[in-house]
Amino acid sequence: MSESPVVAGKAPIKVAVEEGKDYYWCSCGKSSKQPFCDGSHKGSSFVPMKYTAAATGDAWFCACKASAKSPLCDGSHKALA
Repeated sequence: MSESPVVAGKAPIKVAVEEGKDYYWCSCGKSSKQPFCDGSHKGSSFVPMKYTAAATGDAWFCACKASAKSPLCDGSHKALA
């Protein structure tokens, strides 16, 4: 049985990103630096997801960890109880 991520939030997190810069999105939901990884996944099956910004501007990162477009939000949080 695979582990399920922790729901870190029920709304996306807006982040100002820079074109060409790498960001490491927390996939486990346990990071205290949401939406980014702080190493809290260690000892689990989770690994951070690398995201390279295609353009400078705002990006909306998934906090519920259920997005089909991870690491970005696809609105999946709207279906959470």
